[in-house]
Amino acid sequence: MLRRIVWFVFIIPLAALLVVFAVANREAVTVSLDPVSAEPAFAVQMPLYIVIFLTLIIGVAIGGFASWLSQGKWRRKARASRDEAARWRVKAEAAGADGGARALPAPKRAA
Repeated sequence: MLRRIVWFVFIIPLAALLVVFAVANREAVTVSLDPVSAEPAFAVQMPLYIVIFLTLIIGVAIGGFASWLSQGKWRRKARASRDEAARWRVKAEAAGADGGARALPAPKRAA
């Protein structure tokens, strides 16, 4: 239910706004990475909305990649903790099979 509310309240108006933006900015602009010369060697003409959307998509991808790189140490720690838990689990199962492990007593309840 909440997903439908979010869809109707946010996603549909945002999509309509993007369509209006694209229609309003469909004039062709020249995109070039050569700021010095008047006649650049490589230039592309495309609608302004495509330039803005591509810039936005590339920015989100670069930001996601930077975030993923910065979280590497946390993933490494999580992987080490998972491996340690697996080792302890195997060790506990081996001790239980040998009869060396004892069950913990039930906790005492306060009256």
